[in-house]
Amino acid sequence: MSSLTFVPFASAPLNSPRLSLNPPRRRRILSLWQPSGVKPKKALSDEKASESENVLLKVAWYSSELLGIAASVFRSPKTAGTESPAPAVTGPPSEVPLVLDRETVVASIKDDFSRSYFVTGNLTLAAYREDCEFADPAGSFRGLRRFKRNCSNFGSLIERSNMKLTKWEDFDDKSIGHWRFSCVMSFPWRPILSATGFTEYYFDAETGKVCRHVEHWNVPKMALLKQLLRPTRPFLFWR
Repeated sequence: MSSLTFVPFASAPLNSPRLSLNPPRRRRILSLWQPSGVKPKKALSDEKASESENVLLKVAWYSSELLGIAASVFRSPKTAGTESPAPAVTGPPSEVPLVLDRETVVASIKDDFSRSYFVTGNLTLAAYREDCEFADPAGSFRGLRRFKRNCSNFGSLIERSNMKLTKWEDFDDKSIGHWRFSCVMSFPWRPILSATGFTEYYFDAETGKVCRHVEHWNVPKMALLKQLLRPTRPFLFWR
């Protein structure tokens, strides 16, 4: 009969990896923990890029405003004073009612689109409050006369343009006009600006006039700047 041999069992230390039923998680927990209020590096990078784009766009916007003012100095009086027939609510101040109904103001704005008011400055002044706020992706300001001047001056930098109102929506406190716009700038390299977007028209409760004019462009900010710098071939207008 074979004898039984007992082999002594060597106990392993309690902290031995062989006896650890659960892997250590401290390193994993530390890697997942992040102080509150601290943004990831990618988010910070995107935020800085967005800020840089905004600054660049504002510089371009104010530069174009100054360039337009300079161009208007050399513009002939005949060209500067050319305007289309008077729209619905224009006329001497004494003849313009202090309170306008929504239908009259909307009809005037639609007429303004037919005159490409964005680039001609030929808009129905009586449909807007004098302290109306005008905003676009580059910034905002108040003042109807400044807006008209900027539009007129910008138009002096354009060789050809095409602007169409594609859709109109009415809401309780505002209306939205959807549009598409294209133009050939009169720079030596003839850049083409082409975009779609929409404008929000907010109406003052007391006068019925437009108190906020907010433009939204369906084109990335930097894409607009690239269009200005890109030489182009002869332009084909939308029909």
